[in-house]
Amino acid sequence: MQLKNIFRYFVFFIVLVSYSSVNAQGYKIKTIVIDAGHGGVKPGAKGNFSWEKDVALKVALKLGAKLQEELPSIKIIQTRKTDVDIDWYKRAEIANDAKADLFISIHCNSMPPGNSHVRGTETFVGAYRRINEMDAGLKENEEIIKDKNYKKKGTFDPTDPEEMILLSLYKSLYRSKSLSLARHIQKNYTEVNKRVNRGVKEQGLLILQRAAMPSVLTEIGFISNADEEKYINSDEGQEEIITAIVNAVKQYKKEVEN
Repeated sequence: MQLKNIFRYFVFFIVLVSYSSVNAQGYKIKTIVIDAGHGGVKPGAKGNFSWEKDVALKVALKLGAKLQEELPSIKIIQTRKTDVDIDWYKRAEIANDAKADLFISIHCNSMPPGNSHVRGTETFVGAYRRINEMDAGLKENEEIIKDKNYKKKGTFDPTDPEEMILLSLYKSLYRSKSLSLARHIQKNYTEVNKRVNRGVKEQGLLILQRAAMPSVLTEIGFISNADEEKYINSDEGQEEIITAIVNAVKQYKKEVEN
């Protein structure tokens, strides 16, 4: 890579740090985008009686309603409100275009046959990896990778080293904030809801890499586990899940609005 390009990226990074709204004095969270994973012809994981896309949508809509009720000054945007398929890059674009302060993607976990005993919650933040590692990463990328044109969609080519450096510098501004929100979510899941804690993890998730704000993807439970499938489909279970996330957002809000 040419030296002038490296210098250009360094200058760009310094400018971003200088003007980052997340670090600005008087910063307030104004907009949160909630993303119900999958949808339409991309149903996600299947349990004994439910699909991931349906559970994610119900939880996302309830989460949005509760956030709006308890934090009325914040604008809540849903990437989808019905059973429709929205391209991965458009989900991030919705958040970017809205200049959102947080992006929260709701998903259900699953395991292959023979591992139905596995349970618990985990929350992911974006990480930058080599393209082969990213493609072989978390299963949430699988539907994206199956699209032969996925590398042409959006505004960047993940195989271009220069563009990946540029995006890595840009995303590094939000890594610590994303990790903070993820940790608050996991703490509420496990300490309040008494769920099994599978931790906070960094993974090469394409949708999170495109979101230009602190962002997380939270797996609310294993749809492949009979007990957890019942829990994440129940009114009581969904209420506990959304309360945990709302409390995490409140804790994060208090932390960053200083």
